[in-house]
Amino acid sequence: MSSSDLGFIHRFIPSRSGQPAPTLLLLHSTGGDENQLLQLGSTLAPDAALLSPRGKVLEGSMPRFFRRLAEGVFDLEDLKARTHELASFVEAASTTYHFDPAGVVAVGYSNGANIAASALLLRPELLAAAVLFHPMVPLEPESTPTLTGRPVFIGAGQFDPMVARAETERLAALLEDAGADVTLHWRPGGHMLIPEEITAAQAWLSQRQIPATASRR
Repeated sequence: MSSSDLGFIHRFIPSRSGQPAPTLLLLHSTGGDENQLLQLGSTLAPDAALLSPRGKVLEGSMPRFFRRLAEGVFDLEDLKARTHELASFVEAASTTYHFDPAGVVAVGYSNGANIAASALLLRPELLAAAVLFHPMVPLEPESTPTLTGRPVFIGAGQFDPMVARAETERLAALLEDAGADVTLHWRPGGHMLIPEEITAAQAWLSQRQIPATASRR
């Protein structure tokens, strides 16, 4: 299904299993769209439903989920507003497509991982878990959220030219301080998403106790 009725151009693909399953919230990188991570989502969790919005901010002609002032310098007010807007979209989509929001797992890459991390920090009730590929610290919340036991996978490149190792470790520490159960997976290489880390994330996700929620009809 594809629609912009909920405020975002997006795709929704129901679970094919017919059994209770999580919903993956797929959040693309700069220049991606609602189709970019569909195959990734199917690989990570073959039975999951897939909800994939297109970022509403344009940088030139490239969609993003929030504005930045320069590379690595975020417009924090826009980021906060866009994070709450995304959360409202997920809540509305759960009603439209009849999935339980208690089983939503964010899967984000680069810009998408950054807004997913922002959602963990600003709207901790939104996500049951998160898979973050090459994220940065999106912001420092005014108060520490409660993420007790929340599973978070962070995939990072040891030689990523866009995200320094210290930045990745700072995000992991920020989430752990909030109580999240963080797995930090390092691999050789840069910012590109490669099969090895997808395989690692898939194995990690298969071992987590994510709420499997039935469709609500």
